Amino acid sequence: MTANKPGDPTTLNRLYGRAKGKALRAGQQALIDDLLPQIQVPDDGPVTAQRLFGHDCPLHFEIGFGGGEHMAIRADMLPDHGFVGAEPFVNGVAQALVHVSGGDPTMKGGAHPPLGNVRIHHGDALEVLSRVPIGALSFAYLLHPDPWPKARHAKRRMMNDGPVRLIADKLRPGGEFRFGTDHPVYLRHALMVMQRFTGDFDWLCNAPQDFLKRPGGWPETRYEAKARAQGHEVWYFRFRRR
Repeated sequence: MTANKPGDPTTLNRLYGRAKGKALRAGQQALIDDLLPQIQVPDDGPVTAQRLFGHDCPLHFEIGFGGGEHMAIRADMLPDHGFVGAEPFVNGVAQALVHVSGGDPTMKGGAHPPLGNVRIHHGDALEVLSRVPIGALSFAYLLHPDPWPKARHAKRRMMNDGPVRLIADKLRPGGEFRFGTDHPVYLRHALMVMQRFTGDFDWLCNAPQDFLKRPGGWPETRYEAKARAQGHEVWYFRFRRR
């Protein structure tokens, strides 16, 4: 594919780095082999609540869910909602499957029954998001994406015009886009991008505390806890689709 437009999901080959880390444990590999095929997003066709869950319900989409704890806790909090997550890193997918299958007792929120309202795609989030009907999403999440901090890699950042345009198109009016980061370079870049979408989104912010303090219903991830332990400041942004 040819990159004709910075950030355009139809023209970028990939917006993520490595896809595999350390070897999976036997239990994780078993979940990849047995559970993932049962709950994976179909490889083609529309991505709708009716198709994935057998009934209409509010639909959430998480781009790059990491270890999956945010997605799992939100799904446990909202059992009548459907959650779709995409992650290219196989170790993250394996960890998410641990949560989906019954929960990790060490995860914030503790163990829980198996989650029937989660579907997972191991691969490119934008390919799946492109198959979501216009206006079908109630929530979209982009939490601590790869910052690609070097200027020459800026086009690989998920917070660019093409992906944000896609997110805006897929959210229903009144739907919410949540974005979080602990990287100051990415923060500045993301805010410049969102300035170009003021006709599509209202920034839900009345005071600095609105983006400096994690909102209610926004579970802390292990990545976020690690960032804070390293002394990083974390920023939280909520944008409502007009």
